[in-house]
Amino acid sequence: MLLTITTTHSPATDIGYLLHKSPDNLHSKKLPFGQAHVFYPEATKEKCTAALLLDIDPIGLVRKNRGTAFPLEQYVNDRPYVASSFMSVAINRVFGTLLSGTSKHRQELVDQDIPLKTKIYALPCRANKSFLKDLFEPLGYDVETESYALDRKFPEWGDSSYFTLTLEKSCPLRELLIHLYVLIPVLDNKKHYFIGDDEVEKLLQYGEGWLQDHPQKEKIANRYFRNLRSFSRIALDRLADDSPVIDDDEESGDPVKADSQEEALEDSIKTEKKVSLHIQRHKAVIHALKEHNITTLLDLGCGEGKLLRFLKNEKSFSKIAGCDVSIKSLEIVLERLKPDEQRRGEPEIELFQSALTYRDKRFSDYEAATLVEVIEHIDVSRLSALERVVFEAANPRVVIVTTPNSEYNTLFETLSAGQFRHTDHRFEWTRLEFKDWANRVAKSNGYEVSFHPIGDEDKKYGAPSQMAVFVKPDIEEKKAG
Repeated sequence: MLLTITTTHSPATDIGYLLHKSPDNLHSKKLPFGQAHVFYPEATKEKCTAALLLDIDPIGLVRKNRGTAFPLEQYVNDRPYVASSFMSVAINRVFGTLLSGTSKHRQELVDQDIPLKTKIYALPCRANKSFLKDLFEPLGYDVETESYALDRKFPEWGDSSYFTLTLEKSCPLRELLIHLYVLIPVLDNKKHYFIGDDEVEKLLQYGEGWLQDHPQKEKIANRYFRNLRSFSRIALDRLADDSPVIDDDEESGDPVKADSQEEALEDSIKTEKKVSLHIQRHKAVIHALKEHNITTLLDLGCGEGKLLRFLKNEKSFSKIAGCDVSIKSLEIVLERLKPDEQRRGEPEIELFQSALTYRDKRFSDYEAATLVEVIEHIDVSRLSALERVVFEAANPRVVIVTTPNSEYNTLFETLSAGQFRHTDHRFEWTRLEFKDWANRVAKSNGYEVSFHPIGDEDKKYGAPSQMAVFVKPDIEEKKAG
């Protein structure tokens, strides 16, 4: 099985530094199931390609294999030839230093976006090939798939379930490897090691910052755990909470002993009883909306509609709307909320696609706008555009903004100093930084602003999340009158 990664970053040979594998040498590593080799078929300053070749030991697999479905399965299978969970483990074992995300001398290179093109050969996908695009396109990749006939002599047999997948994107190399590390096993229904609680932690660790908002996260979790619902349920519940999950343990390709599914289910029930931060946040937002007698509102950057699902059950709202730049996310909201099946007493629901940094006349049709954990995903250089769109052009009577409190991060034992809660965050503000921004925006646009903590407060570091409520005072007085 073969994986190649090509860059035109200047100098392109920097990829060797990132991977800790010099382009001048052949690198080999023994794994429990075979040999991994890293080499560079092309290595110039203008263009460099790193190749990971995994040579599976089929005899070793037969010796380790137990309980096959039929006697010949251990001899007749695709394990030595396809990009499977073996490849995922090899990525971690061979490129583990980069996956850790730290560098003593060139941290800026580790975090830098560079142009990348990767090819994975013989990737199994027994679902429709569009599933490959459903997995990678929401992450910003340009996706190309090449299918293969089962037998060219018998075209009527159709295509096989194996593809060559090509992905292109400018991003940190570590980000690409993390996506491959998680998603390759999702496509492999014969994951070669046992599923245990540690696998939940690994999924949450490497899925941090992108999996929570992925439109296919339920399928990803279910397939990652081979449809063991107890484990996928735990992972999905944990994803619903914003607490960072970081585990420095390295991936192990060796089989691990799984705890009983009963114990996993018990943990899941305990998790469900916990009032997670995102629920507290949504309750705080809804309370503020009711306090200011809001009846129509627009949730900007609604994602998969978490806030909208709460609002749908509130009779005090006559119309609620969600907008997001992602069509996939809106399709999920549409499927979950079913606005065409509105019941008596439920608010009217509207969904539309739009970007938050470009003016849209539709934004002006609502009394209030909410930005729930949205602004930290926007580049600081683009915040001024969002301010003009929301506070100046749309100009609703009430605007509610929530964002993480970076001071609280120090209380997360597994969060390194200076590290954000999610890899997609462009910034995280202290309470003072958030107040300075909000006060400036309020003064410039004729709003009054108040601040509210969300979550359990620490005496020194405050609450994990913070909320600003912007109100137009003159309109508020008229509304009250």
